[in-house]
Amino acid sequence: MIGLIDYNMGNLRSVSNAFEKLGTEVSVIRTAEDIAQCDKIILPGVGAFKDAMHCLKERGMDEAIGAFASSGKPLLGICLGMQLLFESSVEFGKSKGLGLIEGEIVAFDTSLFHKRLKIPHMGWNTLYVTQKSDLFKGMPESFYLYFVHSFHTHCDEKYRIGKTMYGYEFPSAVQKDNVYGFQPHPEKSHENGLKILKNFVEL
Repeated sequence: MIGLIDYNMGNLRSVSNAFEKLGTEVSVIRTAEDIAQCDKIILPGVGAFKDAMHCLKERGMDEAIGAFASSGKPLLGICLGMQLLFESSVEFGKSKGLGLIEGEIVAFDTSLFHKRLKIPHMGWNTLYVTQKSDLFKGMPESFYLYFVHSFHTHCDEKYRIGKTMYGYEFPSAVQKDNVYGFQPHPEKSHENGLKILKNFVEL
């Protein structure tokens, strides 16, 4: 069973629709207890990091997600869901994340020659594959995906499996063992995004 975590911070419908196109059923998960029953889980997210962590903790899902990740089962974070996988974020003051991957979430640097960057980074942009991953199986070395975000991760090279340029280079896809994260929205990225989700299903 693939569980789609509902913690009141994500557009579940678009993710569900993408899996329907793949002929794959996902179950919306609303309790910490249900997380352990899944074979794979997806952590979506739209909104502010601090609010999202509050919602997860309020439902006891933060510890359940951590236990799930420790079990070795595949976990995919999307957009804000990817950011939550890290140790902390500076959005609206520093706050702790799930701590599943070492690193932090930072704002786009719009100073100096980057000052012309429009925030949020929104629209189609290229993801360049930087390391092999099962989620890139059968895909080219670069392809377009759809982005909407104002913050990005800062983490060690060993966790970066994809990068994107927006004023400067930032990690747009990460992996630590069985834990995967994508800053762009695969569910909104047509064929390229569906291929990533299909590869996740087949893990």
